[in-house]
Amino acid sequence: MSKTQQTLLPCNIPHTNSYTHLLHTYIMHAIAIIPARMGSSRFPGKPLADIHGMPMIGHVALRTALAAELTAVCVATCDTVIADYCERIGIPAIMTGTHHERCTTRCAEALPQIEALCGHKADIVVMVQGDEPMITPEMISASLAPFATDPTVNIVNLMAYITTITDFDDPNEVKVITDLHNNALYFSREAIPSRKKGVPEVPMRKQVCVIPFRRDYLLHFNELPETPLERIESIDMLRLLEHGEKVHMVPTAHTTQSVDTPTDLARVRELMRNDPLMARYHSTSFSHKEQAETPL
Repeated sequence: MSKTQQTLLPCNIPHTNSYTHLLHTYIMHAIAIIPARMGSSRFPGKPLADIHGMPMIGHVALRTALAAELTAVCVATCDTVIADYCERIGIPAIMTGTHHERCTTRCAEALPQIEALCGHKADIVVMVQGDEPMITPEMISASLAPFATDPTVNIVNLMAYITTITDFDDPNEVKVITDLHNNALYFSREAIPSRKKGVPEVPMRKQVCVIPFRRDYLLHFNELPETPLERIESIDMLRLLEHGEKVHMVPTAHTTQSVDTPTDLARVRELMRNDPLMARYHSTSFSHKEQAETPL
């Protein structure tokens, strides 16, 4: 095991936000796990796709590590090329099996190894998808805040506003509708709610894959049988809704774009062209000169 893998602390980068004191008061250990694999059906190799001189997984990991509430950040992968790159930029990687079909099971496999290296159990596990390169520390902070004030919240999922009809109709964007208390009613790759009745404006919101779980609830999620709508829509969170459980949604005003296709990658490159957050990690010891050998 390398020296890097023995140290599971976030990057040593200064950060401040309004949630930090509150979260540290109520939550001792919040860790982030970033599941990533090279074998995406829609965009093979995307974790190493280049975005302004750094593979996408580097952006996701280093931006996640800026969140002050996190005591550890780790990538969970079945691909040595991803693990080797993460180690070179100072982000620990845990090797997992190749059998996983869901990100949640990959995270659950990595969790005991991370806890063993940390020397303690986590209270909150933040699952950050490896294709969310525009994540900000404020988004992670906002996703963690409900756990500090509501003991009944077991899982949180961020959601963002969709600004174009094209994106609203895009099946790669997972849409979400909520009740009056911001608990999810349904997730779909279809455009929901419907605009067909001539209503001038409908709430157009998408799932952002920053998903904190209470530790034992992540394990509980994986013990639940997969459900029909989960399989039809290929959306993990539907498993909880079909079993009658709640997913608390937290809105974010931050601009974000996940990368599901090469077209998304081109869009993200443009959106991040003048991204001020990049300077906070490009200027650290995890420099952009530490590249994967074959970035896309």
